[in-house]
Amino acid sequence: MITLASDFGSAYPAAMKGVILSKTDARLVDVAHDLPRQDVRTAAFWLRETLPYFPPATHLAVVDPGVGTDRRAVVLRVGDHVFVGPDNGVLRPPARRIEAESNEESPVETKGDGESPVKTEGDGDTPVEAYEIHVPDPDSTTFHGRDVFAPAAADAHVVGADALDTIDRFEALSVDSLTDLRFPVADIDVDATTARGEVLVVDDFGNCLTNVPGSFVRGHDTVSVNGEPVPVGHTFEAVERGERLVTVGSHGNVECDVNHGRGDEAFGLVPGDTLTLTVK
Repeated sequence: MITLASDFGSAYPAAMKGVILSKTDARLVDVAHDLPRQDVRTAAFWLRETLPYFPPATHLAVVDPGVGTDRRAVVLRVGDHVFVGPDNGVLRPPARRIEAESNEESPVETKGDGESPVKTEGDGDTPVEAYEIHVPDPDSTTFHGRDVFAPAAADAHVVGADALDTIDRFEALSVDSLTDLRFPVADIDVDATTARGEVLVVDDFGNCLTNVPGSFVRGHDTVSVNGEPVPVGHTFEAVERGERLVTVGSHGNVECDVNHGRGDEAFGLVPGDTLTLTVK
């Protein structure tokens, strides 16, 4: 299996698929091709929240505002998972999460309601291998998804995760030399009544996904969001249509939402905004 994710929209992903299918009959799975344009952090977030649910695969991810520059093209291996893409940090959060989940001593965390499991990002025991992809003269300086990354993903799939070092144009790299990307951690005071966090992304529904852990609102009926009281609900239907609420999303963190509406508009929040949550 080869998964594909990009900010390309339509048409361009088909060219990548054509290149891959000319080299292998791998099963191709589209994760998303409507990731926000040139937004590496948001892409990394969604890849972190999506790719760990796949069985072992080669993951091709191209959100590449530095295409054609001296940024490196890289391959990462974490166990039986392989990641192919630009060295701009987009691959690090999903790789790190799969690495962390391989550590049997790090149990899966659960949401405050005790239901859905929450996958956490951290450093595990499975070593990460890194390689630079060398393509001396790609056909295009603006479409490395087709000319650099797609061929590399196909080659990685053909030889298998444990034989990447047999591909001549893959040169081993130090993982420490890669561009890293880590999401900020919420600051929670010692008595757990105030959390200072950040909106990581806003999804297509307008839900504001924050970095505040869901456990912060566990057992509370109301939370103050930037000084304004808001109900806490386990479901959207906990409030009337059009009403604001705070809930815990599938990723395990606090969301600022609206039942049948857009939380970003109702709360006046965009990705990168800071917010303060207070409980009594």
